[in-house]
Amino acid sequence: MTWNSRTPNTMFRRLPVEQATGQLYGGRHRLRVVYRTRDLVVLGLGVMVGAGIFKISMVQAAANAGPAVILSFLIAGGVCLLAALAYAELSSIVPVAGSAYSFSYVAFGEVWAWVVGWSLILELLLAASVVARAWSLYAAQVVADFGVPVPDWLGGVIGQPKGFDVFALGILLLLILLLATGSRLGLRTLWLMVMAKLLVIGLVIGVGLTHFDSGNLTPFVPPARPASGDGGQSVLDALAGAVTGGSPQVFGVWGILAAAPAIAFAYIGFDLIATASEETDDAPRKVPRGIITSLAVAVVLYLGVAVTMVGMVSAQRLDPAKVVLTTPFTMVGAGSMGKIINIGAVIALTTVILVVLISLTRVVFSMSRDGLLPRGLASMSRFRVPSRATLAAGGAAVVMSQTIDVLTLEQMVVIGTLFAFLFGCAAVLRLRRDQPDLHRPFRMPAAPLTAVLGIVAIVWLMLNLMVETWAYFGAWMLAGLLLYLAYGRRSSELRALLDRPVPQRPMAATPAAPPPGSRPISTVPPGTPGVPPYQPERFPAGGGARPWTPRVQQPQYPDYPPEQPTGPQQVPRQRTGPQPVPYQGTGPQAHPTPPEGLPYQRPQQQPYPPQDHPPQPPYPGGRHRR
Repeated sequence: MTWNSRTPNTMFRRLPVEQATGQLYGGRHRLRVVYRTRDLVVLGLGVMVGAGIFKISMVQAAANAGPAVILSFLIAGGVCLLAALAYAELSSIVPVAGSAYSFSYVAFGEVWAWVVGWSLILELLLAASVVARAWSLYAAQVVADFGVPVPDWLGGVIGQPKGFDVFALGILLLLILLLATGSRLGLRTLWLMVMAKLLVIGLVIGVGLTHFDSGNLTPFVPPARPASGDGGQSVLDALAGAVTGGSPQVFGVWGILAAAPAIAFAYIGFDLIATASEETDDAPRKVPRGIITSLAVAVVLYLGVAVTMVGMVSAQRLDPAKVVLTTPFTMVGAGSMGKIINIGAVIALTTVILVVLISLTRVVFSMSRDGLLPRGLASMSRFRVPSRATLAAGGAAVVMSQTIDVLTLEQMVVIGTLFAFLFGCAAVLRLRRDQPDLHRPFRMPAAPLTAVLGIVAIVWLMLNLMVETWAYFGAWMLAGLLLYLAYGRRSSELRALLDRPVPQRPMAATPAAPPPGSRPISTVPPGTPGVPPYQPERFPAGGGARPWTPRVQQPQYPDYPPEQPTGPQQVPRQRTGPQPVPYQGTGPQAHPTPPEGLPYQRPQQQPYPPQDHPPQPPYPGGRHRR
């Protein structure tokens, strides 16, 4: 793609792949390489496997699907797999920070990239704030489990769902400081916490299977019944009610499908691996492996916990509003597992906050580097990390967590993520059509069919979100569009690059005309029949090579002897061996000589007759021997 001739300088201008990946105009990879394939898998598990793994299966079994919630996990995993395959292909083409923002910049243009980047900022800011609040709740429970005394003045500011909270503030500040001073320490910390989290999950599954009762799995698909309506109305329910006049239902086939969007929220996080592309060695190959492997491991872990939980306790005995992490173990008489589960929840949520902050920082860094946000946020600190972007993004998360009731906005995280997934699948189709020759180390299988299926499935998941969530999301995107028109469109780095004039090749000077009275060497007396008048040779107007003109055949003068040159002459080297017989003769093949008074002209080379020796071959290698 030739960006300076095909990319219009409007807000729909597209970022060339060569510039996005740093192949032109200087390198864009200013983040140090710290990740390998196994690090990427740990990064994905760190954000996908949170405290919800112990709770979400029981909540959805009691509220929507019954034991068939296992099928809901498979459906949600299949939808996320389609999005993961799209992200894997795009990461192999554009292995840079920014994830779906950078993919959309290359595939659709700047304004669409801003829209996707703005939705990612919403997703990650809210995710960091929501999870920090949840971390505070579980940390306060762990303190109570172990009987740690808490002063009265501190008891009112820890474990609070809204308002000022010391625990939520402390965990955010600690992780922000950790990331702002170097990601290598953060990576080691992440490894330790993910391993501890997986150990707790294995212990939960092992203990839970000892209380497994197959009778709790029947009926596997409970009969459908009308929903209570306490949880609000989704867009899909509103559309179905307007068309058919029916009311929402739970359980049955519809309940299985209704549980899938909430479960898809648990799988969200594999897309954040793409934000670490610039920090990964051989990213076009390792990032796709990390995305798919981490998602596959997460699906297996969630299925294992879901089968264990629904087999321990019948879903009919559970109240979805009162289900906590330790509920199944308390009901089967294994309450001692509660402390271990709460510790595992605290560790799991810590890794989620850490990875979300890393991804948020990289998205802000990428948008700032492109000029859509203040460029100062893209500067690197002495720790070789974007510390300014880390402090700015982390500070926004701190303010949001302390001032807004973020726990009521959990679905905003889901809609922001699904919106980015939608553009990811669409970007695969666009680039396959517009730039089919791009190097793709990983290709989405059976595309474009799988990409179209991914778009349909993601739209269906989005329609299952609440009408109120859509209203809030629309307001956020409108505010972001106004910000782009006021700042990003004018300060865009790509706009400045396209406005820059194309450098012109230097124009060669026209040769000076010969002095009056002189005659160029290659001319013959004026008026000679068949010889055109002399025309000075000039460079073309725009510079470049001279135009080719055929050589004019000089007239023949066989009656004049050749002019003897004057001055010192070089003695020719004497050849040894058989000497070639000089060609003697007259006629058109004889060597011509000009008339007396004209400069000596080198005669044109004539073909050797058959009896003469052939010409010597050229010097090996020619003249271009640099």
